[in-house]
Order: sequence, then structure tokens, then C-alpha cells
Amino acid sequence: MFANILLAIGLVCIIEGLVYALAPSLIEGLLEALRNLSLEMRRTFGFLVIVLGVCFLLAARAMGAG
Repeated sequence: MFANILLAIGLVCIIEGLVYALAPSLIEGLLEALRNLSLEMRRTFGFLVIVLGVCFLLAARAMGAG
């Protein structure tokens, strides 16, 4: 279980690092767009991303991961 957590955190770090290294201006635009959203819209977006992540985990588990 701990190895899976480390794997997941490592993958997130790699993806985040790639975005910052390859498209830093994209991050600035994304942050500006998020600033323009209301707090309620940001919260809703956050919950939707959580649900999407859970769906990915369930799909990966159904395919035999972990």
C-alpha cells in the first residue's frame, strides 16, 4: 500500500514538473482563469476533480492495478 502511495505521489510530481518546465505561461493563464472564478465555482471544480480521480482509481483497480 505504501509503495502505491509513493508511486502515485511520484507520478503527480513528474506531471506537475513537466507542466512547469515545458509550459510555464500556461500555468500563469490557468491561475488567472481560476482567480476569475467565484469561490463556489472553484469548490465545485475541486469536487469534480476528486470524483474524476476516484473514477480513475476504480478503473485502474478494475484493470488489475494495485
